[in-house]
Amino acid sequence: MRELDVLLLAYLEHDYAHAGPREQAAFASLLDLEDPVLVDLLFGRRRPAGDSADVVAGILRAHRHR
Repeated sequence: MRELDVLLLAYLEHDYAHAGPREQAAFASLLDLEDPVLVDLLFGRRRPAGDSADVVAGILRAHRHR
Protein backbone atom coordinates (compact mmCIF):
# COMPACT_ATOMS: atom_id res chain seq x y z
CA MET A 1 0.00 0.00 0.00
CA ARG A 2 1.64 3.22 -1.18
CA GLU A 3 0.27 5.37 1.65
CA LEU A 4 1.91 3.13 4.23
CA ASP A 5 5.20 3.26 2.37
CA VAL A 6 5.18 7.05 2.51
CA LEU A 7 4.42 7.15 6.24
CA LEU A 8 6.94 4.48 7.17
CA LEU A 9 9.71 5.86 4.97
CA ALA A 10 9.48 9.29 6.63
CA TYR A 11 9.99 7.66 10.03
CA LEU A 12 12.88 5.53 8.77
CA GLU A 13 14.63 8.54 7.25
CA HIS A 14 14.24 10.85 10.23
CA ASP A 15 13.76 8.94 13.47
CA TYR A 16 14.65 5.26 13.30
CA ALA A 17 18.43 5.66 13.57
CA HIS A 18 18.01 7.77 16.72
CA ALA A 19 15.46 5.48 18.34
CA GLY A 20 16.39 3.20 21.20
CA PRO A 21 16.37 -0.57 20.91
CA ARG A 22 12.85 -0.91 22.35
CA GLU A 23 11.43 1.59 19.88
CA GLN A 24 13.25 -0.06 16.98
CA ALA A 25 11.88 -3.45 18.06
CA ALA A 26 8.37 -1.98 18.33
CA PHE A 27 8.73 -0.54 14.82
CA ALA A 28 9.83 -3.95 13.51
CA SER A 29 6.80 -5.58 15.12
CA LEU A 30 4.53 -3.01 13.46
CA LEU A 31 5.96 -4.05 10.11
CA ASP A 32 4.83 -7.61 10.81
CA LEU A 33 1.20 -6.50 11.00
CA GLU A 34 -1.11 -6.89 8.04
CA ASP A 35 -1.67 -3.66 6.12
CA PRO A 36 -5.30 -3.13 7.20
CA VAL A 37 -4.33 -3.41 10.88
CA LEU A 38 -1.42 -1.02 10.45
CA VAL A 39 -3.65 1.46 8.61
CA ASP A 40 -6.16 1.32 11.47
CA LEU A 41 -3.39 2.05 13.98
CA LEU A 42 -1.95 4.96 12.01
CA PHE A 43 -5.33 6.53 11.32
CA GLY A 44 -6.59 6.23 14.87
CA ARG A 45 -9.17 3.51 14.33
CA ARG A 46 -7.25 1.23 16.73
CA ARG A 47 -5.19 2.10 19.78
CA PRO A 48 -1.60 0.93 19.71
CA ALA A 49 -0.38 -0.98 22.76
CA GLY A 50 2.85 -0.67 24.72
CA ASP A 51 5.90 0.70 22.96
CA SER A 52 3.97 0.73 19.69
CA ALA A 53 2.11 3.84 20.82
CA ASP A 54 5.35 5.85 20.84
CA VAL A 55 6.33 4.51 17.45
CA VAL A 56 2.94 5.31 15.91
CA ALA A 57 3.22 8.86 17.29
CA GLY A 58 6.74 9.09 15.85
CA ILE A 59 5.60 7.88 12.43
CA LEU A 60 2.84 10.46 12.32
CA ARG A 61 5.14 13.24 13.56
CA ALA A 62 7.81 12.38 10.98
CA HIS A 63 5.22 12.45 8.21
CA ARG A 64 3.98 15.89 9.27
CA HIS A 65 7.54 17.26 9.16
CA ARG A 66 8.20 16.01 5.65
